[in-house]
Amino acid sequence: MKKPLLVITGPTATGKTDLAVQVALKLHGEIVSADSMLVYQGMNIGTAKPDIEARQGIPHHLIDIIAPGEAYNVAQYQQDAETVIANIHNSNKLPILVGGTGLYIRAVIDKYNFNVPGEDRELRRLLQNKVQEQGHEWLHQQLNAVDPVAAAKIHPHNVRRVIRAIEVYQLTGKRFSDVQQASYQNNAKYHLSLFGLDLPREILYRRIELRVDKMLQMGLVEEVQGLMQVGINRQATAMQGLGYKEIAAYLDGEISLAQAVELLKRNTRRYAKRQFTWFKRDPRICWLETNNVEINSQKIIKLWQENIATVLK
Repeated sequence: MKKPLLVITGPTATGKTDLAVQVALKLHGEIVSADSMLVYQGMNIGTAKPDIEARQGIPHHLIDIIAPGEAYNVAQYQQDAETVIANIHNSNKLPILVGGTGLYIRAVIDKYNFNVPGEDRELRRLLQNKVQEQGHEWLHQQLNAVDPVAAAKIHPHNVRRVIRAIEVYQLTGKRFSDVQQASYQNNAKYHLSLFGLDLPREILYRRIELRVDKMLQMGLVEEVQGLMQVGINRQATAMQGLGYKEIAAYLDGEISLAQAVELLKRNTRRYAKRQFTWFKRDPRICWLETNNVEINSQKIIKLWQENIATVLK
């Protein structure tokens, strides 16, 4: 019998963390982060990382596990998450996977094969140089010429992902989109209970704006400045996260602070829209359309208990 896994996902700023903590308190659970930015140490404000008080004594896993300058990818995350989930099961507790990074969640809940081509460092270096000379739009056009399906899904500003897609094509002659599709099977590894948080757009966008304003009050500019001062390169994966790339551009004198803030709010709204589009493809997700934590936690617990009961019959 497959072991249980409860998943809480959805776009950024919908209140996943607060809800997950309440559910964990009531179901004797532990939280496994599925957020690609929370893995980085010293990046707390821009990632909206829950502090000790917000965690309310509930163990949170896969947070603060690597330094900002280190490399980390979804294949590594898959291995780490599976190990953590197994340990939680062995402790007779319920693992609760929480976050908004769609590929991370998919890699955990479904069978996903990461036996794709390695890397060509020389090619990556050449492409990075080209980006410096001609811009990210030029790079995205190169991808569109060989793999329009991947180009349509990858944002031009996601330089690292665009380079990876071009790299796979150059190494294999196969389109990145085809390689991805072939490696993914919608075949759950666990007995799943999936829940997604969604809010009306006007409410969600207002929450995003308030969150950004709060981050600035908490010291987001100083946090990014500190990372840059200790030598974290702006091209590092960690520095491509929302909040970090915009503020870094301000600190390097490329844009004003007001422009950086407006850009961050706009980029976050767009990211939330992409997240929603991604998760809506999965018919297994039960959507919760309110931001009332108590109502949502009660519904999740009720449906989870009914789901588990069907397995135990």
